[in-house]
Amino acid sequence: MTDTRPTDPGTPELVVLLDEDGAATGTADKATVHHADTPLHLAFSCYLFDGDGNVLVTQRALHKRTFPGMWTNSCCGHPAPGEALDEAVRRRVEQELGTTVTDLRLVLPRFRYRAEQDGVVENEMCPVFVGAAEGDVHPDPDEVGVARWEPWPEFRRGVLDGTRTVSVWCREQVAELPADPTAAPSAAADELPAAARPG
Repeated sequence: MTDTRPTDPGTPELVVLLDEDGAATGTADKATVHHADTPLHLAFSCYLFDGDGNVLVTQRALHKRTFPGMWTNSCCGHPAPGEALDEAVRRRVEQELGTTVTDLRLVLPRFRYRAEQDGVVENEMCPVFVGAAEGDVHPDPDEVGVARWEPWPEFRRGVLDGTRTVSVWCREQVAELPADPTAAPSAAADELPAAARPG
């Protein structure tokens, strides 16, 4: 795959648009793609764990255009056209959280959701990964307001019983994730949306 990430700050960051079968139909400027009628596009979510089984939970920065201030999973993002999903995850973890990820595994290859807040819609095919954080976390304040480690069983229980307020996608993902995501096997890449499959 050809990596077409922008090489200078003046170049728009592009996201991959999808049809209902998950095939790429084009690209759009990330800065303008989210609105009241957001087209279906490719994204990812990642849950990072430490050696004690805690999950890194983040609060989205208050000035973000989509879902500001919302508590959610460790990291979310969009692969650039031609960028492998696992590489996009590693890139965004480093950019947003100032750390690296090891033991990265695809666990929910077919996850999809739609959510709306204040007239802005998220509409994504969003494969979900789990991994281990390697080193301390240093969040980028442009992306993350607060980041903290929480015991996964308590976090999961609160999300599922509705006492823990999180983003729509996080709530739906936690409901689909196994009780112990750190022990989940890797899903096959051919289960991914067509636009995200290697090669």
